[in-house]
Amino acid sequence: MRTEFDSELEQRLVRYAAVDSQSDETSATAPSTAIQFDLLHMLRDELTGIGAAEVEVTDYGVVLATIPATVDHAAPVMGLLAHVDTAPQFNATGVKPRVHRGYNGGTITFPDAPGLLLSPETSPYLGEKQGDDIITASGTTLLGADDKAGVAIIMTAMRHLLTHPEIPHGTIRVAFTPDEEIGRGVDPRLAKDIRADFAYTFDGSKPGEIEYESFSADQGVVKVTGVSAHPGWAKGKLVNALHLVAKIIATLPQATLTPEVTEGRDGFLHLYEVKGTAAEAEMKFILRDFELDGLEAKGALLRQVCAAVQATEPRAAIDCTIRPQYRNMRYWLEKDMTPVDLARAACRAAGLDPVSVPIRGGTDGSRLTEMGVPTPNIFTGMQEIHGPLEWISVQDMARATQVCVKLAELAGAKG
Repeated sequence: MRTEFDSELEQRLVRYAAVDSQSDETSATAPSTAIQFDLLHMLRDELTGIGAAEVEVTDYGVVLATIPATVDHAAPVMGLLAHVDTAPQFNATGVKPRVHRGYNGGTITFPDAPGLLLSPETSPYLGEKQGDDIITASGTTLLGADDKAGVAIIMTAMRHLLTHPEIPHGTIRVAFTPDEEIGRGVDPRLAKDIRADFAYTFDGSKPGEIEYESFSADQGVVKVTGVSAHPGWAKGKLVNALHLVAKIIATLPQATLTPEVTEGRDGFLHLYEVKGTAAEAEMKFILRDFELDGLEAKGALLRQVCAAVQATEPRAAIDCTIRPQYRNMRYWLEKDMTPVDLARAACRAAGLDPVSVPIRGGTDGSRLTEMGVPTPNIFTGMQEIHGPLEWISVQDMARATQVCVKLAELAGAKG
């Protein structure tokens, strides 16, 4: 179904997706890449242009703005968040968004990758989108709908509220964050600076999804230091760090504990990067589980495997460090489900049946909730994220925009 928001959402996503804003976990700066400022500054200017108040870019790289209340009674302050960075796991340079208007239900091809195909067979939800306007990239990059779709939805909804002051709502605080994809989107100062009683991230998938449960997450870094020697005279001297890396990989239970063999409420231990030489190598893991005891068990397993391989070669040094990233937002939200219930009511008011499923990942809301700002997650429509088959329906984005506007009305209602 076409809505008044479709054209604006399409134009915004196409414009934002074309801006390279990939994050980089190896960087120590905030944001982790200077290119994220290209989109952050664009959004600052656009917020100013639509009439938002208190627009600023913080020194830690977050765009903040206020949409003033249109009601004269006391109402809670609601926050809305989306992240501008795209995932570093796949190429995001030179994104060329393509709009497939009135999708015919068949196979979508990509001009820059002729062998790449997107169809209902590879992405079943696409089969339900016949007649919708579908946006993809051109085949060699991800699209970046994660989470530039969320940015477009919030911008469109806020422009709508500012041009329709007859719509009653309380004060709304907008925050566009960097570095969500590398787990650094929520600076410790943001919980105070957003000045919201509760908030929502628009960073979810299918229409109707209201998520209040996420993974708990840790990162594991294993550094292996071998003994370097000239290979021609290496007998009895060389200890090859890469061979020890291979032993660690082979010892971990790949058949039951990796992302490609888990689903639902299963956690996983995922090796996502290996780099180094025969002298020294480093492995990076992400550990995920919905429960803290399960997360702790995965960390213990990684340490145990490293210790076992270390015991086979005492001349080497194997160091395993595990650090927390974020925790399941359910631990806090289940104590007061008011923000979740409000989002469900907004979904129903927009003609959708709300559905709550655990997120097999995390959002900025995971950290914000832990820091005292309850922040469930709301759908955008994004599909097949973090790869070249990423796509989104403009009409699904419009449904999310309608929910966003309804949220503003409900949050501002007296009492």
